[in-house]
Amino acid sequence: MIQSYKQPLELEEQYDAIIIGTGMGSLTTAAFLAKEGKKVLMLERHYTAGGFTHVFKRKGYEWDVGIHYIGEVQKENSALRKMFDYISDKKLEWADMGEVYDQIVIGEKKYNFVKGVDNFIEQLVQYFPEERKAIKAYVDLIFKANKAMGKFYINKALPKLVGNLIGGMLQKPYQEFSNKTTYEVLRSLTNNEELIKVLTAQYGDYGLPPKKSSFAMHASVVKHYFGGGSFPIGGSSQIINTIDPVIEKSKGTILINAEVDEIILEKNKATGVKMKDGKCFYAPLIISGVGVMNTFKKMIPEEHSLYKEFSSQLKKVKPSVAHGCLYLGLNGTPEELKLPKKNLWIYPDDLDHDGCVDRFLKDNEQPFPVVYISFPSAKDPDWSNRYPNKSTIDIITLLPYENFQQWEKTKWMKRGETYENYKEQFAQRLLERLFKIFPHLKEKVDCYELSTPLTTKHFVNYDRGELYGLEHSPERYRQKFLNPRTPIKGLYLTGQDIVTAGIGGALFSGFITTTAITGKNLWKKIYEK
Repeated sequence: MIQSYKQPLELEEQYDAIIIGTGMGSLTTAAFLAKEGKKVLMLERHYTAGGFTHVFKRKGYEWDVGIHYIGEVQKENSALRKMFDYISDKKLEWADMGEVYDQIVIGEKKYNFVKGVDNFIEQLVQYFPEERKAIKAYVDLIFKANKAMGKFYINKALPKLVGNLIGGMLQKPYQEFSNKTTYEVLRSLTNNEELIKVLTAQYGDYGLPPKKSSFAMHASVVKHYFGGGSFPIGGSSQIINTIDPVIEKSKGTILINAEVDEIILEKNKATGVKMKDGKCFYAPLIISGVGVMNTFKKMIPEEHSLYKEFSSQLKKVKPSVAHGCLYLGLNGTPEELKLPKKNLWIYPDDLDHDGCVDRFLKDNEQPFPVVYISFPSAKDPDWSNRYPNKSTIDIITLLPYENFQQWEKTKWMKRGETYENYKEQFAQRLLERLFKIFPHLKEKVDCYELSTPLTTKHFVNYDRGELYGLEHSPERYRQKFLNPRTPIKGLYLTGQDIVTAGIGGALFSGFITTTAITGKNLWKKIYEK
């Protein structure tokens, strides 16, 4: 049954804009449009809104499913912070994670990533004293890539005619970085494979190891955290809780249990959406935030003249990596359990990142190529007010979709004993990795639950349970169709597929999409606020 995210209301057939999906890109687009006086209807196929920003509760605990830390919100004048403040009316608050935001563990060695560019450089030089020149050159390239990035994405918001005239000039500087792999760029700076492995240790934040990922994506993530990491106070559910009132001010609403079956097209114009239950809603603007694969393959009728063109374009991109996450509930406060705020990135020490991934994909009995451990209850200063004497931990690793494909026709939470036993094998291995570093936690675990790629597919509706939409290879950055405008009049895209992975990328995509729709200088409005 379709229902409102918060309260009962009378639905209308006609809106100013309809947004499919309620992830970060969709929420941002909705808030921007609401601030322009548009009445927006947001449609979420599941019983909870927010996409990867949502939380789930079980057995007296709460877990954030997609947000583990966010950069560039520590400074009030940063672009990301300004955007968050704008779409939440400054109601969204952030807690700093401290000096060390990521700790890289390779075998028995540990490397801290510390906030502040100079501090970051000096800390790395302590680990690699012979590599000062390479480390400084690396940081310089990170900034150069990010400086070129702005024009590349603003080009996506320009009218088609203007983009055709000057798009090449705007995109070329960034493509010098996006066309190269991360490993290719770093290998041009140093021959030290250990340093390269440390510098690329955040590849899990975008899901593709150094020899396959675009350096442009790597550079975005690294710079994003140079100022440290932060966590939303009150948990990631505060993102939708603070944005929803902004949407409601313009008489917009968020509906849950509202699955779109197809986009209604009249010749080459989008005019509305048809729901799974047959109900229709209409608007001159239809915006999809559920990914290009879902939009073009599932929501455009096959008989439409552009369907073949869309299908051809989609063959040029691939889905990103799938993952598993072990959610733990523990007895005791974060302080009592001595849980850190920093994240841990744990790797084998015998191969490079690509070698570790390849080995695991061939044989899942081999060591996990990456184990990421996050301590959300320690990051949120409000946690103990909501959940006294409790703590949570998230442990994430690569899990191929193919491993779970045999159960894809089964229902969530009812996939059978064989599935549960198979999951338990991975859960025990991840617990073992945790207890090796924190043996005192062994007796404190109250409950745990492992999500798989099928879980992600169920909640986010990505076909392969992918975490980051499309993979961030050099090829991805060459695709001109990854644009907020589509060839169908009135149909726009938002979300990480048109910018980059993560909450920051999705947030920026909402800005790009709304700029493309309105043609207005939204930067000016954001900074005036």
